Amino acid sequence: MDSFTEPYTRAGDDISLDEVRKQVSALEEQHRSNGIPLSGRIIHVCHYLPVVAALNSRAGVLSPPATPPVKPSEVPASPTSDEPHHDTLLDAATKTSSVWTLSPRYGHAAMISGIRSLSATHEQLIVGWTGDIASPVPNENIPTHTVSESDKAALDEALSTYQPKESDPDDDKKTSYVPVWLDDKVAHGHYDGYCKQILWPLFHYLLWQDVATEYASADSHYPFYESANATFARRIAEIYQPGDLIWVHDYHLLLLPKLIRELVPEAVLGLFVHTPFPSSEVFRCLPRRKEILDGMLGANLVCFQTYSYSRHFISTCIRVCGYETTHRGIDVEGHVTSVMHCPVGIDAERVARDITRPGIQPKLEALKTLYEGKKIIVGRDKLDVVKGVLQKLRAFEKLLQDYPEWIGNVVMIQVTSPALTDSPKLERQVSELVAHINGEYGSLDFIPVHHYHQSLKKDEFYALLSVADLAVITPLRDGMNTTSMEFVIAQEKTNRSPSVLSEFMGISKHMSEALQVNPWSLGVGCRRCYKSRLLMGEAEKIKRHLKLHKVVTTHTSHTWAAVLVKMLLGQMNSQNTARMTPYIPKAVLQSKYRSAKKRLFLFDYDGTLAPIVKIPSMATPSEQTLEALTKLCDDPRNLVYIISGRDGAFLEQHLGHLTKLGFSAEHGGFVREIGAKEWTNFTESLDMSWMAEVHEIFKYYTERTTGSHIEVKKSSITWHYRSSDPEWGQFQCRQCQDLLENNLIHKRPIEVLVGKKNLEVRPIAVNKGEIVKRILYNNPDAEFIFCAGDDKKVHLEAPLSVTLVDPEARAAPPVELVISADAVFTTAVGHSTKRTLASWHVTTPQEIVEHMLEIVEDDDKVDSHL
Repeated sequence: MDSFTEPYTRAGDDISLDEVRKQVSALEEQHRSNGIPLSGRIIHVCHYLPVVAALNSRAGVLSPPATPPVKPSEVPASPTSDEPHHDTLLDAATKTSSVWTLSPRYGHAAMISGIRSLSATHEQLIVGWTGDIASPVPNENIPTHTVSESDKAALDEALSTYQPKESDPDDDKKTSYVPVWLDDKVAHGHYDGYCKQILWPLFHYLLWQDVATEYASADSHYPFYESANATFARRIAEIYQPGDLIWVHDYHLLLLPKLIRELVPEAVLGLFVHTPFPSSEVFRCLPRRKEILDGMLGANLVCFQTYSYSRHFISTCIRVCGYETTHRGIDVEGHVTSVMHCPVGIDAERVARDITRPGIQPKLEALKTLYEGKKIIVGRDKLDVVKGVLQKLRAFEKLLQDYPEWIGNVVMIQVTSPALTDSPKLERQVSELVAHINGEYGSLDFIPVHHYHQSLKKDEFYALLSVADLAVITPLRDGMNTTSMEFVIAQEKTNRSPSVLSEFMGISKHMSEALQVNPWSLGVGCRRCYKSRLLMGEAEKIKRHLKLHKVVTTHTSHTWAAVLVKMLLGQMNSQNTARMTPYIPKAVLQSKYRSAKKRLFLFDYDGTLAPIVKIPSMATPSEQTLEALTKLCDDPRNLVYIISGRDGAFLEQHLGHLTKLGFSAEHGGFVREIGAKEWTNFTESLDMSWMAEVHEIFKYYTERTTGSHIEVKKSSITWHYRSSDPEWGQFQCRQCQDLLENNLIHKRPIEVLVGKKNLEVRPIAVNKGEIVKRILYNNPDAEFIFCAGDDKKVHLEAPLSVTLVDPEARAAPPVELVISADAVFTTAVGHSTKRTLASWHVTTPQEIVEHMLEIVEDDDKVDSHL
């Protein structure tokens, strides 16, 4: 996998934003010189726009509560973005037109900052839900279905000239905002329902019943999630231009990559997941697990915050869906998705500017005076179950209990901003624990814990970070936490104090100079850590701070966004964006079929006429398949062959009653001609003594791989591991393949083939290609050829000559085929991006059968009119 071979690690700390942009520019030049179209546009798809829209034309009516915060006082996110004073909603950043008033939406500041920074080099389109439409009446929203088309057009016009106040001079030069309109019921069922009640807990190692206050069905809101993603896909298809790059952001839109791929097959598309990704044992609890994973795997590249999240994702795809991995990525029916990781940073320059705001210093001095002579521990978290506030407070209590000398000499200031969903139980537990600690260890002149359940203004927030002697940020599970990085910048001109971070944060490995703790470990872990950091010497503090400061100011949100573009451009060179195989043209197929006097049909069996199944013996032909084969065989102008790796007994059992059907079994080792009853053995003259050696090797690996078994045919031997542990089975398969290729192949006339959950060894002189040559040699007057399979090498060229290579036919002269190139239909079964030599593709075996039935029925209709 890409994430194993090219990890984005601390080794690149010294790379600058300018250097990344040069690399991006060089890649674009290379692609253009190779004829790959690039529009210079990047489409970023987010859950909602970073803009709050208020409709001025009429008063609103009550609607479901707003999901993303629309007022600064409700903002739970890190205040990296510029927040206006709470007594003023509309400020200089607000744009008012006759119909709409636009103002900034706060939250996800690092992501939005990174996206906007790309405007310096590319044209940007940010696609997102409009959010609830605010009305002039306070605390009321306007139902979406009542917004007229003319009002929607007016919003598009207002957004086209919108300029956020907080943008840097280099930002937003070329940024457009594209609204997605969702029905209110769909929008809130999608976000408040499936996203927040199902996916968010799952990705943070909680199950829905663990966080729900009443009976929770994991599927009740899924139709809304599906509907919202489909609406986004249609909107993107409307604005897409050839050469656009598309980045889809976060867990709200996990179905979107596949939906876009279906509408725009040639799109170059990345998915960045900002949350943690759980282990396969947790993820497999999700009822819609396969739909979610298949949706994600529609992307060319899936990117996570850390290597461990990408490893969990790969393992989940293998274990839950049974997909296989290669060095290029995860293979889904021929479409390969790369998996990488790249940590998000903050807008370090903007935070550094904000630290110098004139309102901060007076507040900082006031805090110093208030807590003079005491060490200050600072924590700021959402009041959310995964943020570890209770565990942090218990660790502080343990510090005071085990080291009583700190009583009266250290205080903890814990700020908990309101979460998007209220948790009265958690709020009560926190309040009770704070009261307990203060009652047990406090006095009339000393309060150990100061807890503030409120959102802080920017000046207060940065003053608190600047004055701290220790920052404690210890969530139980988190993707990215901006506070830990903002703390480093805030401390640059004050104490250069250390920080304590949870090892379960996505950003923790990126900031290894901070002390990493297990937030569940109250004894040896947290309390000793608090003490050691409070007593840390100046030299050690400065040394650690300088290293952290370099990381925070180098891996910024701007660098992150540029690296994402570089990663996606890198995929365009790879085979992950191989040529798109077009869908088979039904009208042309029917026309060529009707006009031909003699036709050849060559079908693979597994994956072509029957789907791949876990138990090979269960892959029986459907009634439709039998009907299609019967009708094709009944036409005297048609010659139909099944060319399969199956043995003759299986083919005779399920298809032997079709006497006008020809068979090739065991990859060409045995052939039964049309109308014949006996099989011709092409391996009789071959040395087959190698089978005993291979069988012993396969036996060795079967004993060590539970669920695997050996299938011995007359001309080949296969080791199957479909029923074994997928990762262990694949590992053992590669070990066995390596052993065979290095120790046996060069001694024997055999070849090793890696199939779908199997490893096959067969004579090198026997293969499907030779059988196809023989059929063509015997039928040079064929005017129509349809060849279908699910392998990579489904390929025929015309016009061509055929020469037989087997010993008995060497004296036979070559023959010229009369067929023209446009009458040869080589068809691969699988995704349009599947690596194949075929000229056309269909997606499933069922479509092969349907096409055959349609051309036969169409031909019958034409004949009936003649």
